[in-house]
Amino acid sequence: MSLLDISLPLKNPVLQFSLLLFIILFAPLLLNRLKIPSLVSLIIAGAVIGPFGLNLMLRDSSIVLFGTVGLLYIMFLAGLEIDVADFRKNSGNSILFGLYTFVISIVLGIVVAFYILDFSLLSSILIGSIFASHTLILYPVVSKLGISKNKAVNIAIGGTLITDTLALLVLAVVAGMSSGELTSGFWVRLVLGITLFGMVVLLLFPLIARWFFKRFDDSVLQYLFVLALVFFSGFLAEAAGVEAIIGAFLGGLALNRLIPRTSPLMNRIKFVGNAIFIPFFLIGVGMLIDIRAVFKDSETMKVAVVITVAATVAKYLSAWITQKLFGFSRDQRRLIFGLISAHAAVALATVLIGYNIIIGKGLDGSPVRLLDESVLNGTILFILITCTLATVVGQKGAQNIAFAEAFDEVGEPGVFVAEERILIPMNNISTVNELVNLGVTLKSHKTCNGIYALHVASNSIDGEIAERSAAKLFEKAAVAASSTDHALIPLIRHDSDLANGIAGVIREQKITDLILGLHQKSRLTDSFLGSSSESILGRCNITTFIYKSVQPLATIRRTIAVIPAGAENEIGFVLWMPKLINIVKNTGSRLVLYAAKQTLACMQEAYAGTISNIEYKEFRDWDEFQTLSREIKKDDNLIIVMSRKNHLSYHTKMTRIPLYLNRYFQNNSFILVYPVQTGIPEDTCEDTPVKPGKKLRIHFDGIEKLLDKVQRKKKQAEPNES
Repeated sequence: MSLLDISLPLKNPVLQFSLLLFIILFAPLLLNRLKIPSLVSLIIAGAVIGPFGLNLMLRDSSIVLFGTVGLLYIMFLAGLEIDVADFRKNSGNSILFGLYTFVISIVLGIVVAFYILDFSLLSSILIGSIFASHTLILYPVVSKLGISKNKAVNIAIGGTLITDTLALLVLAVVAGMSSGELTSGFWVRLVLGITLFGMVVLLLFPLIARWFFKRFDDSVLQYLFVLALVFFSGFLAEAAGVEAIIGAFLGGLALNRLIPRTSPLMNRIKFVGNAIFIPFFLIGVGMLIDIRAVFKDSETMKVAVVITVAATVAKYLSAWITQKLFGFSRDQRRLIFGLISAHAAVALATVLIGYNIIIGKGLDGSPVRLLDESVLNGTILFILITCTLATVVGQKGAQNIAFAEAFDEVGEPGVFVAEERILIPMNNISTVNELVNLGVTLKSHKTCNGIYALHVASNSIDGEIAERSAAKLFEKAAVAASSTDHALIPLIRHDSDLANGIAGVIREQKITDLILGLHQKSRLTDSFLGSSSESILGRCNITTFIYKSVQPLATIRRTIAVIPAGAENEIGFVLWMPKLINIVKNTGSRLVLYAAKQTLACMQEAYAGTISNIEYKEFRDWDEFQTLSREIKKDDNLIIVMSRKNHLSYHTKMTRIPLYLNRYFQNNSFILVYPVQTGIPEDTCEDTPVKPGKKLRIHFDGIEKLLDKVQRKKKQAEPNES
């Protein structure tokens, strides 16, 4: 014990790290009782243990390193979770929002600094850039609440890219003017650097990442690869003349479609960031706070109060204009204000750069700085108050929005909400991961349960051997499911007939969706998977997916869906269509629909406002699969909606589908969908029709009005038929 150094500040790295982990663990728990948000509690904890508090720890290089990682991580997550289709759709709104937010903030900052605080014009412009920039300190809360795809969030994040880039550009220009380096060569280097940097990150990074994910499925390697790309993107941004946070955001945007929100990799990225890197950043911000410095003299206090009030007014005005301009709710205004009103890393960097720029000497020979000590100390209080206010106001709005969205998903009282129960029979260990990933991708409800893994063991096999075989399959499946925060329910059944065993479980567990895997080395026959699967399809009236995986779902560029004529008139249409939407949304792929003209018209009405990244193509004859094969590309996923015999959307040409798939689409992943076609009886494995006059209401992820649209379409076309 005598060899241990426990003097303050702590120097033992093991003790330092242990202290930080205890703070991350207990500070939010303790301060939440005082209604202090967890983000603010970590900042306060950092101020308490920092060099200006109890001096338990110094803000040394390790804290700076982890803090930098945490800041970049926040921007990376913002780019990774944003809805790319909506981001492009709202890009004009984001640019407009970013421009007027920047103009309002910098103009008010210049006016306040020049006329109230009596700074020079150059110093006032730099203070204006501090007003204009902001840090997305609230984003971890937005991500946890699952509202990162809300339109208000998309516009705010897109605007952040604009405001921070312009603010940092102003900083570079002011620094160049102060040092006399603002020449034509400066502008040429800046423009060329930013252009080259953007092209490398947005065009080259996705190609490299898709190649890597196809060839390496090890979770650790994938996570390290993503982290390396993100921070290399930050370095490229700095080399181009802008801040690393811009590079981290673009890095997340480049990898957006390759890391689905339901994937294990996304779960690991968010887990590590929220557990370690982001809390370290917040604690590091707190360590900068020296409240005593603010009260050293009246000038510092004056600067702190004036810039805090003025910057807050500027950001609130921007949020209010956005609410009125885009018709947002009050909670969306609160959320936008919370996202854009916190000032931390960028503001601090700007102040430190301005403080270190010496523009002359005073009468006593002391250096005259572009931003004096009163601004430096006043910024500390400015950071604390804006971060606290942004978190309190923004979190209130975010929670209300999340609650409203959750209520919309539950639906109106009296509407039956179908409980998803997805069954995945497993016999081949090599297909387990992709089958589970498809099950997670298909899920509509945000619950962690509802996925069942089944192994049917033949009665002729020894029970102990069957148990061991099933245990290996279930262990791998459980790991795959748990990596996405889903619980897997293992089931083992002994039966002399595979189809009979699966059908029995479907009845007993009230399964709604069935996923059958096809080994990628197997050749399709005219009977698809053989007599057992034919028997299952004939007896079990549930939505069934037959999946052949050639590449991971995350690496899919386009989802090609081929739909038979009349599919929109079947009762199962409102059951399989939300699953198709989930595949497209969760993989970030582009949807291309091939169907007859009338079917396309109905689908276009049904999909209106649900998916923005969609293309409709007329498909007259299913003998045109050879033509379709020429349009299918390497990274496309083919989905074919089939039909059971003697039903409305069935036609004899479907018998040739195995031949087409085997001949033209061996190098593509595909999913065959067999929908519910005779109703939804209590016993899903008996072809019991729905009783006449029985009303069925189904709610699936905002699609409850879909069936009504389809029925209206039919009545318009056939007004004399019921």
